Amino acid sequence: MSSPCDPQHARAGDVSAALMMMDSRLKAVYDGKTKTDPEQQALIDQFAASLGPGGVDDVLDGTCTLIYMFMQWLRMAYEDHDKDVIACVVPNLVATMHMMPKSVRPEVIPTMAALLVAAGTGLSPSLWRKQYGRWTENEMTPLEATAFLLAEHINRLTDDPDFATRMITEALSESDED
Repeated sequence: MSSPCDPQHARAGDVSAALMMMDSRLKAVYDGKTKTDPEQQALIDQFAASLGPGGVDDVLDGTCTLIYMFMQWLRMAYEDHDKDVIACVVPNLVATMHMMPKSVRPEVIPTMAALLVAAGTGLSPSLWRKQYGRWTENEMTPLEATAFLLAEHINRLTDDPDFATRMITEALSESDED
C-alpha cells in the first residue's frame, strides 16, 4: 500500500543549492572554523534573499531530499552489518543536537528525530513534515544541522571528508544523464 508520504510523490527541490550550503558548512568545520564568518553569512543571506519565497521552499525540499538520500545510504550501510539505521543514527544525532543549544532549540529536536525516522523508514521527509504544517522559523537551522550531521556521520563512517557530498553530486550527475 502506497503512503501519501512516499518519496515518489515528493518534489526533490533544489538539491544543488542545499548541497552547496551543507558542503560549505562541512568544509568550514573541517578547516576549524566553527564560528560563522560574517562575510560568509552575508553571502548566505544575500543568496537566500535572491531566492524569493518559492526558492526558499525549493531549498527546504532539497534539504529534505539530502536527508532522505543520506538516511537511505546509511540504512543500506547499517543493514550490511545487520544493524538498524534508526537505532544507530537517531540517538547519536539527537545527543549531538542537545549539545548545540544555540543552533538547535530543545523543542525542535523531537521534530528532527521524527524526520530522521521518517526518512530512515522510506518516507519523504518533506511530505512527512507537510502533514503537520509549514516549516517554522525555529526549524530552519535545525533542519540544516540535521543534513550537516548526517553528512558528517557518513564521512566519518567512510573515513573520507568528501564522501557524502561526492555521493550526492554523483547521483545528481547520473540523473542529469538520464
